Amino acid sequence: MVDQVAELDAVFHALANGARREMLGRLAERELTVGELAAPLTMTLAAASKHIKVLERVGLVQQSIDGRQHVCRLVARPLAPAAAWIAFYERHWADRLDALEDLFRADPDSSKENQ
Repeated sequence: MVDQVAELDAVFHALANGARREMLGRLAERELTVGELAAPLTMTLAAASKHIKVLERVGLVQQSIDGRQHVCRLVARPLAPAAAWIAFYERHWADRLDALEDLFRADPDSSKENQ
């Protein structure tokens, strides 16, 4: 259980940075080199490499070396526990909002009586 919590924390930490989220979004489309990941973010290769290392540590990115190029690909499996955690709370809030909507629809004239 503690390991699962630590893994979930690590995934959310990795996702907390906008540059890393953008990298993952682009990797969802196709494999990219470190240079291709860095270019639209106007960051150095060293900075991009640091972000990629964070994503690699949590298992979201896998790198392979092709000659002098480091090619990155998305590994989406670690996102499943995070998606499940979010889905749990999404259901909770959807239920709460549905109940609130039911209250408003139950007696639309009651708000006029209280004024």
